[in-house]
Amino acid sequence: MLVTDGRIAEVAEHRLPARGRETVELPAGTVLLPGLVDSHVHVNEPGRAEWEGFATATAAAAAGGITTIVDMPLNSIPPTVDVTALRVKQRAARGKLAIDVGFWGGAVPGNAGELAGLHEAGAVGFKCFLLPSGVEEFPPLDRDGLLLAMRTIAAFGGLLIAHAEDPGVIAAAPGATGRRYRDFLASRPAAAEQRAVELLIECCRQTGCRTHVVHLSSAGSLDLLRAARAAGLPVTAETCPHYLVLTAEDVPDGRTEFKCCPPIRDAAHQDALWQGLLDGTVDCIVSDHSPCLPAAKQPGSGDFGSAWGGIASLQLGLPLVHTEARRRGIGLDRVVHWMSTAPARLTGLTDRGVIAPGARADLCAFVPDREFEVRAADLRHRHPVSPYLGRRLRGAVTRTWLAGVPVDPATRRGRFTRPARPA
Repeated sequence: MLVTDGRIAEVAEHRLPARGRETVELPAGTVLLPGLVDSHVHVNEPGRAEWEGFATATAAAAAGGITTIVDMPLNSIPPTVDVTALRVKQRAARGKLAIDVGFWGGAVPGNAGELAGLHEAGAVGFKCFLLPSGVEEFPPLDRDGLLLAMRTIAAFGGLLIAHAEDPGVIAAAPGATGRRYRDFLASRPAAAEQRAVELLIECCRQTGCRTHVVHLSSAGSLDLLRAARAAGLPVTAETCPHYLVLTAEDVPDGRTEFKCCPPIRDAAHQDALWQGLLDGTVDCIVSDHSPCLPAAKQPGSGDFGSAWGGIASLQLGLPLVHTEARRRGIGLDRVVHWMSTAPARLTGLTDRGVIAPGARADLCAFVPDREFEVRAADLRHRHPVSPYLGRRLRGAVTRTWLAGVPVDPATRRGRFTRPARPA
């Protein structure tokens, strides 16, 4: 492969003659992959940079073979719900990026008039919640608000992404308190996700808005998505490593580092999600990296009800998914599609996510057979809290390149990126 001016100029099956300034030969057993694109990352800066920040998040991403992340519009303060807030966030990030970063906008009550401006300013799409988000400054949309947002976004060809849990179903479920994981699981039933997916599909049918379901967790939602896609609706979905690798049976009581919303469900749901990936119902795998201060996980009490709900796994996504995919007989090529090509297409970042002439030379070297144990000392996100500590994984990233140049966390070469238009 020949790289010129940060882009792939030529790809050949056999060795190209050495005609560049530098020749890189990968060791035996190492494969070259396109850099991953993680389109679901909560960086939290500014406002909650003590939870995570652009410097640490992008360093962790680079260590995991990720060359582009897309930052969620919450839990930063201010949330990215207008162009002014986007500029505040970009100022906070400038000079700190080890890799490229794009930005989601937010759709919240009262900001429909801001969405077109955010789109023009480079937001890749718009995130909404259908129930309380966990932070007061990013409130949820009701049905009318959702329809208004989707009509507005459809008018300029944009993308809405949604946290799909129905507040009424959750309000009717048992409350979440205490150390028993099964009690927490019962408080966020799969029916809540399914009801919310039904609403999103119906609103998509009414508005024609491109609609994406984030962090899909349940088997019952898959048939709804299959039917919507068969009907020609522009509906897509993602899932996350924690739903594909962990099961409710794995979660010890009191171990709140496993808490996320929607929750990690039983093995039957996990198997269905893998099948959804294989048959194309689920489009991509992204981290939903959602870190917090360690104390917010309530490690002393182990109370799932009061602990922050989020899993920090930005650096570990590729080995986690590769380890489980390999166990299931699924090839690395499929994993790369789900974790690089598909999220790049979703977000309109069509110049990356593949190894092909003309694409950006965002790359990573990966050793599929190398085993390692997850250790806190090796994690580069700000607080090394993780449900994966002590777990043995197969597959290690050994090097990452951004636009053809090796990523060095001490040299912050990452840039802001935006979708090609139209997305």
